[in-house]
Amino acid sequence: MNNFGMQEALKALGVNRSNQGTSTGSKWYKTKGAKLESYSPADGKLIGTVQASDEKAYHAVIKQASAAFEEWRLWPAPKRGEVVRQIGVALRKYKEPLGKLVSYEMGKSYQEGLGEVQEMIDICDFAVGLSRQLNGLTMHSERPNHRMYEQYHPLGIVGIISAFNFPVAVWSWNTMLAWVCGDVCVWKPSEKTPLCSIACQNIINKVFEKNNVPEGVSCIINGDAIVGQLMAGDERVPLVSATGSVRMGKAVGRTVGERLGRALLELGGNNAIIISEHANLDIAIRGALFGAVGTAGQRCTTTRRLIIHESVYEEVKERLKKAYSQLSIGNPLDANNHVGPLIDKLAVKAYSAALRKVKEEGGEILVKGGVLNGKGYESGCYVRPAIAEVRNEFEIVQHETFAPILYIMPYGTIEEAIALQNGVKQGLSSAIMTNHMQEMEKFLSHAGSDCGIANVNIGTSGAEIGGAFGGEKETGGGRESGSDAWKVYMRRQTNTINYGSTLPLAQGIKFDI
Repeated sequence: MNNFGMQEALKALGVNRSNQGTSTGSKWYKTKGAKLESYSPADGKLIGTVQASDEKAYHAVIKQASAAFEEWRLWPAPKRGEVVRQIGVALRKYKEPLGKLVSYEMGKSYQEGLGEVQEMIDICDFAVGLSRQLNGLTMHSERPNHRMYEQYHPLGIVGIISAFNFPVAVWSWNTMLAWVCGDVCVWKPSEKTPLCSIACQNIINKVFEKNNVPEGVSCIINGDAIVGQLMAGDERVPLVSATGSVRMGKAVGRTVGERLGRALLELGGNNAIIISEHANLDIAIRGALFGAVGTAGQRCTTTRRLIIHESVYEEVKERLKKAYSQLSIGNPLDANNHVGPLIDKLAVKAYSAALRKVKEEGGEILVKGGVLNGKGYESGCYVRPAIAEVRNEFEIVQHETFAPILYIMPYGTIEEAIALQNGVKQGLSSAIMTNHMQEMEKFLSHAGSDCGIANVNIGTSGAEIGGAFGGEKETGGGRESGSDAWKVYMRRQTNTINYGSTLPLAQGIKFDI
């Protein structure tokens, strides 16, 4: 299937059985923090350990990052972009072993692991072009012999808190843009996937050393929530970008807001696909299936709800049941399997609790789930994707369960479908399956989807780096990746130049002496 076994992949990435988890680049810090043990949900085996950061090491990292920013911000943006271009080249070289580590440590399929590394490569390519397009704006002054314009300057330290489900891609979305903008980055990875961060730092270090990049431009601080709290409350970190649960995001946003810092929040999703009577059902079923079971339901863009027109409801239901019966569940490194494991046994408990709650609230389980045991499932993290017939107002439906549970419900009119789609607290991704132009336009209009992402005839899951990624309501309102998302990593400055020999005042004010 590939040239790298798991041990060969770890060796190529410089990941050992025991690793330091705090780094400012080429320097790795010995700390007194707790030991993080990384077990693969694929087979339950210990991959390696990471020594977490402690408070002393955290402050040393922030001090080094602050010093690095003083130099890095003075590098011309295209020169910073050239470094990022070389990172993209390095990621192409290490795509296979890094994709394998992502798959093994997180549990997503190997193809999805490779796809995640490809996202890193793509954002590098995007950032290289961006490094020559950090454009401001020139405007006309109301005063004679004056010129006004806007320009953008780097912020300083960007703190990045990432989640386990995309252990490398989301970090790169933030980091590559921040670097070409002139910022330095301090990354707190998920404590559930710490080895991926070690691998990324090792790849980055080789490029940085070759280009004499200042120590402290790329920093990692592995650890638990305490490390994240230190960063959220630190006035030396002007921007904290946090990806994770709504609960975590509210805590980070509150702490950062109290010091009037900036928070870029990418939080939960409760994503729905509307399947119209005018839909191509082959496309609709395919989109719903991958959206619901891909990454074992552990994407923030996972399809959680299907809102199906009553005229095709029974047909869609039967086709989904048939498709689910054909799913192969097992080791994510085996390309024959469609669904891998959940991240850990806590996720399995949440999955089981959600299915019990469906029954308690009066829902019907159409495709029975359950925890898998026996040969190949020794980790205890494998579950069957389930489908439940529910009402949108059920409490369990209103919450995001990070697992492969798909809720379905019928609708009568397009207005009713949109109301159901919008009738949750989260607002990340949404989609409609229809070939009816008026339905498409209504869904995308002011009166349509209230999500940050709204698609037509593709599912909710997956996004290209060219567009800004993020959502509204309890999803947090942040935007990462493409479009003009780069502006959040910079501070805007308005400049006025008087090139005349007098000093006229704005608004025609007279002040003569």
